[in-house]
Amino acid sequence: MSRIAGIIGQGIEQAAHFESLLGAAMLAGDWKTWQETSGPAMIGWCGRKAPQALAREGTIVVLDGTIYNRAALGPSSNDPELIADLYRAHGFPDTVKKLNGDFAIALYDARSDTLWLGRDRFGVKPLYYAKTAEAFAFASRPRPLLELAGVSREVSRRFVALFAGSHYRYFDNDPAASPYRDIRQLPAGHTLSFKNGAIAIWRYWQLEEAPDFSASEEELAERYRELLADAVAIRLRAAERPAFTLSGGLDSSSVLALAGRTSGERPDAVSAVYRDATYDESAEIQDMVGAHVRQWHAVKIDTPDVFEVAAEMIAAHDEPVATATWLSHYLLVKELRQFGYRSIFGGLGGDELNAGEYEYFPFFFADLKVAGGDHELEREVKAWIRHHDHPIFAKSHEVVADAMARLVDLSHPGMCRPDTRRLLRYASALNPEYFRLEDFTPVMEHPFQSYLKNRAYQDLTRETLPCCLRAEDRQATAFGLDHFLPFLDHRLVEFMFRVSGILKIRDGITKRLLRSAMRGILPEATRTRVKKMGWNAPAHRWFAGRGKDMLLDLVRSRSFRERGIYNLAEVERIITEHDEIVTSGRSVENHMMFLWQMLNLELWFRWLERLPRQAAFRYT
Repeated sequence: MSRIAGIIGQGIEQAAHFESLLGAAMLAGDWKTWQETSGPAMIGWCGRKAPQALAREGTIVVLDGTIYNRAALGPSSNDPELIADLYRAHGFPDTVKKLNGDFAIALYDARSDTLWLGRDRFGVKPLYYAKTAEAFAFASRPRPLLELAGVSREVSRRFVALFAGSHYRYFDNDPAASPYRDIRQLPAGHTLSFKNGAIAIWRYWQLEEAPDFSASEEELAERYRELLADAVAIRLRAAERPAFTLSGGLDSSSVLALAGRTSGERPDAVSAVYRDATYDESAEIQDMVGAHVRQWHAVKIDTPDVFEVAAEMIAAHDEPVATATWLSHYLLVKELRQFGYRSIFGGLGGDELNAGEYEYFPFFFADLKVAGGDHELEREVKAWIRHHDHPIFAKSHEVVADAMARLVDLSHPGMCRPDTRRLLRYASALNPEYFRLEDFTPVMEHPFQSYLKNRAYQDLTRETLPCCLRAEDRQATAFGLDHFLPFLDHRLVEFMFRVSGILKIRDGITKRLLRSAMRGILPEATRTRVKKMGWNAPAHRWFAGRGKDMLLDLVRSRSFRERGIYNLAEVERIITEHDEIVTSGRSVENHMMFLWQMLNLELWFRWLERLPRQAAFRYT
């Protein structure tokens, strides 16, 4: 768990900017600092362990993260030394191609006066940058860059509008954007160079079309198990005092069980549990606890002070937080730190690789239809209805027909369309003079001939995963924890994008190959469980009753109204309707995610307004 930052510019060594990025007052608790100056560049690292940094022969390297395959790449004694050695031999883009790890890297070469940045393939580690007339600066999070002269605190109007009136899947449609007008992200799987005042960016890795494997399900399941087990093992070697997040699902359970097999000891686990039964998985978790867990920490979350906790989270994130689920995670990680753990493992990425979300079914159906498998399609639709019908989210042939008409282009194999119904559900709550959501067209990439693969690719790169990785990183780091996500080992991802859809969904059941791979490892009740509750939080109750009154007070405040973002009458109607839905128990979809986003957006603006200028910044 660490952070990196730096600045490069002629004469900048006499400026006070660097103290705002890396001064001792930035740090909390037992964090250590390291910094080096070379000509116009000042590069720094801070973190809890020994510095992941090196200055040697005109080369400065700082690293946030871990390289898992160092032993296979050379005799280097640590990760920064490995990166420096590979750079001298191969150059920077080819260096990062060779790395299996979760990393944000900065390397300054004084001989060529070039700054290089690199980010891991999926963006597990964050990296931001800003360019002013005088300098180029980078940091692991936005806030240090906001301290620089020439970097405005103006927010991105498009980001604000999407957060205010749309769905979290569209917040990260531009992987290079940030919530701030003058700050950019280095996209996952990319490198950047800064030389002679010019920025150049290259993509060093991406998933590409390749033939599906022809091996049997049994052979592929064995290979899957081996890859996932190794992904867990190499991360376990890097982890200090780990705990494992555990839900009732397959992903977190598989990571935990394989960690136990690797270490020969039962791991410790932590779960968010709720008195409200809507999203509580306590009963399902017990199957794993009894078979595989040494000590289980059940973090009970009832009705937290959502305003207070969300404000804490925003201070740790530098931006609003995408979904209410992450409030539960924040409280969970906070408690883990009090228990003395130093690392946290999770199952993020498993749904995308294994077609684990309900949203994947229409795209699987579209692949069957284009392939001419009408009989197979009919059988799968019936199984989907049988297994997954829901009082609010009904399953039927009509629902399938509607979804396929809206979400796929059957005349162009693999072409997925944005869900405009989801995108524009709350467009009427947005002030059109601020931004017209109807004018926003999401980028939908389609590198594959399969609808299902393109949908998963979209989730990995532009929709579900980026906001989750950002929250995971900010919150783990806020409490001094390293975090590890074995499903995002690039070898495993590349493997799963060559697995056919029928080995991911079959007979109306998701994650088929993972279920086969975990036979004999997971308890049968866990391995064969069909119903997916999904990791969520009972935020519907947080915004009803007293929560409703607090939201109305917020909406009626002068600051909220003067921002001009919302249609105020429509917002009040949504708040009132949400309260009525929850208190009456009606089986209709409520508005908890919209209300969570609205609250976060307003609290973020208030945080920005209170943020002191040119003050020493404290990393947390």
